[in-house]
Amino acid sequence: MALFPKYSKTREGQNVIAEQRLLKAVNNLILNAETCTGCGICVDACPEEAIVLGPVGATRRGAIDYADPVDVDPEKCSYCGVCVIMCPFNAMTLKIDGEERLPILEKEGFPQYDMVTVIDEEKCTRCTICEEVCPRDAIARDVPAFEGGDEAGKPRQSALQTKTTFTVDDEKCTYCGICGELCPSITVVRKPVSPETGKVEGEVLWEESTCDGCMICVEACPEDAITLEREFVGDKLPGKVDIQQDDCCTCRWCVETCPEEAITVEKIFEGEIEIYPEKCPGGCSTCVEVCPCNALYLPSPVPAKDLTRGGIEPNIAINKDFCIFCGACVNACPSEDAIVLKRTAIRMQDVDTDLFKDVKRKLLTTRTSKVKETTPGEVEIKILGEVQEA
Repeated sequence: MALFPKYSKTREGQNVIAEQRLLKAVNNLILNAETCTGCGICVDACPEEAIVLGPVGATRRGAIDYADPVDVDPEKCSYCGVCVIMCPFNAMTLKIDGEERLPILEKEGFPQYDMVTVIDEEKCTRCTICEEVCPRDAIARDVPAFEGGDEAGKPRQSALQTKTTFTVDDEKCTYCGICGELCPSITVVRKPVSPETGKVEGEVLWEESTCDGCMICVEACPEDAITLEREFVGDKLPGKVDIQQDDCCTCRWCVETCPEEAITVEKIFEGEIEIYPEKCPGGCSTCVEVCPCNALYLPSPVPAKDLTRGGIEPNIAINKDFCIFCGACVNACPSEDAIVLKRTAIRMQDVDTDLFKDVKRKLLTTRTSKVKETTPGEVEIKILGEVQEA
């Protein structure tokens, strides 16, 4: 009996770890079962057919605990890393002797996605919309917290860069001290009074860094001796907003909702997806819950006056602007032919290997929903036929 290689599969929290232990090396393929959406792209991409689709809908909804969205056979797996490269949701990691590596990329044996995720800093106003709408938490908004959103945040007056000029007319000022009593940015320093002069003399000191330009000192001065001028030299919040490319699935929610049109994102898949409501079991909503891009939704009821005789009121709908054609909905839907997915192109970098051509052929195969659990924890879907490339 051979001592090596040895194979095992263990679970550490949300990570499922497939291991191949060789005489002088240890390979680990790690699946983050919580991040995995069940899109099944790794299933099609695996050159060894070592990954099978699990009951996506049931696992993602928490209905079962005996399976994951996909399952890796540690003995069939060649630990090549193709699944890691192709996973749009960064749910797979390959480690060689404890170090994250992808030798197939190092040897230029497989292409990577041609990711286009850009935020124009000149146009970006550092608002909060993209961060809020992103379904994958891929927006890194490195902007200081201010008091409007956080009680412990910075004062709002410090949000924009300003230049303030404070002037006291010494001819008018009586050094009465009112301005200093009202404002912590002003200090009135009086000289010791002397019977020789019989006058109150001194100076008014002002600290620009703490002045918020409220103008109270100007209005309260009984002698109109204070002039305060404030000029805004910047109209944007400090900081930067960026897209974390490893977490971005290219759904374009940020692009479609940015009020300044400051964001450019190109989808990594092109294609078509069709929903057939008449074949959808009402009240299921599994596809809505598993969609990683927040593209599927339950439409608002049609008003009674707009209903037509014999018409079917849609019970499921999709906003194609946000769909990346990942296939998670198809893999989760229990109803036959309710969702049909047809990918037509994959946005990759220039390296076009024979291995990728085979993967591409599988990914461009049209498929539809008909989830059937063949064995516990493993399912099949309905394949309609291969797409002929132009």
